[in-house]
Amino acid sequence: MSGKTKHIVVVGQGAAGLSAALAAAEEARAGNLATTVTLIDKAPEPEAGGNTRFTPSYMRMAAVDRVEPSFVHDMLEATRFRGDEQYFATLAHHAPATVQWIAAHGVPFHQPVYYLAKGPPRIQPVGGGETIHRELTRAAREAGVIFRFGCAVQSLVIESGAVRGVRLADGEMLSAAAVVLACGGFQGNREMMREHFGAGGEAVPLLAPRAHFNTGDGIRMALDLGADFSGERDGMHIEPVDPRSNNQAPVVLLYPYGIVVDRNGQRFFDEGAGLVHETWEHFSRHLHFSVPGRVAFAILDARVRQIPDWQRATRSEVPPHEAQTLAELARMIGVDADGLARTVATYNAACRGDPKAFDATICDGLAGAPDLLPPKSNWARAIAEPPFLAWPLIGAIAYTFGGLATNAKARVLRGGIAIPGLYAAGEMTGHFYDTAPNAVSVLRAFVFGRIAGREAAAFVRA
Repeated sequence: MSGKTKHIVVVGQGAAGLSAALAAAEEARAGNLATTVTLIDKAPEPEAGGNTRFTPSYMRMAAVDRVEPSFVHDMLEATRFRGDEQYFATLAHHAPATVQWIAAHGVPFHQPVYYLAKGPPRIQPVGGGETIHRELTRAAREAGVIFRFGCAVQSLVIESGAVRGVRLADGEMLSAAAVVLACGGFQGNREMMREHFGAGGEAVPLLAPRAHFNTGDGIRMALDLGADFSGERDGMHIEPVDPRSNNQAPVVLLYPYGIVVDRNGQRFFDEGAGLVHETWEHFSRHLHFSVPGRVAFAILDARVRQIPDWQRATRSEVPPHEAQTLAELARMIGVDADGLARTVATYNAACRGDPKAFDATICDGLAGAPDLLPPKSNWARAIAEPPFLAWPLIGAIAYTFGGLATNAKARVLRGGIAIPGLYAAGEMTGHFYDTAPNAVSVLRAFVFGRIAGREAAAFVRA
């Protein structure tokens, strides 16, 4: 190597940050560049890794070497065609090579069974997010990446309109010719949550407890420079979880196969409106912001245990409340017994289809009677066989949608023009609207993290 050493700083040790740091280090080595790559995370090392370490890391790919032909259209449809087509086309184009690159660094993939309901094909790293975090951290260290933990970045340093480094909260300045921001959304920032979501936003529980480090620092720093905002400002990926559980992301996804009631015993939405990944966000958001007490209960009968591998639909280690009568179950969970009895009677009377048509893996068309309100579009089977079961549910946030505008090269934009030396990837970039495309968050973090790292290395070479 020759010439003065140049520096690249990556902020955040999740999937986006790890892939950016590793890609930058490899690109520098391949180009014989005198470059150091430093990855910093505000969390102490045992808690670093953001959302990546808890996630099962499903990735929306037909196989490790291809995505579905409809991938880009599916992404745009999920965002109600408000998303950036070029962004999703770039994601589709680079996904196969990126996954194979990850696999080459010791992360094996398989095609998993996804909860119960079928949907788009997905692949998954064996061992989920912990495998990703462990193996890519190892690979990055071996590639020469310097890791620093417990380092909160306060601001970006700018000279002559270009990034020149970062300033830490303790006043230390790290000089850098390029900076990659990969430090997540703002779900851990109560003030930003209330600002963007209104009253109650500050109280949305976190799906992953360590995500309390995701406080929007990178978004704020870039916006302070005039960076463009993108994505739905009050959008988030939120899922129904068991509040009794101590597990990471203890989702309970059995609700489509029964009914969901509030403490008055009343239903309030169509539990069978679609496959679980098509309804969980709107359900969980309504649950948090509109249901009194912000808790509801999934009510099912004994037949749920006849669904093959039904346990795949819950990651809670706590068994459901169980009773031989609905009245007893209501007392156990603190729900109005008369209200629950009326709701179940009305619902059961509307379940007139052939119960043999019930199929938990697809939208089976087993609908309730037209006069049932709210309707039940699929899986309408009477709640009649004891014991009766109940899981409490609350909504918990995985990540926010609103963030920085970036282009296909992961460059942060200001007035539609790239800010020299500044890149961003992962959940802090705002490309989602209305709903999060299923099994895409980790995939896009990897793809655009790798792009950001390679582009940063190319930038410091110039």
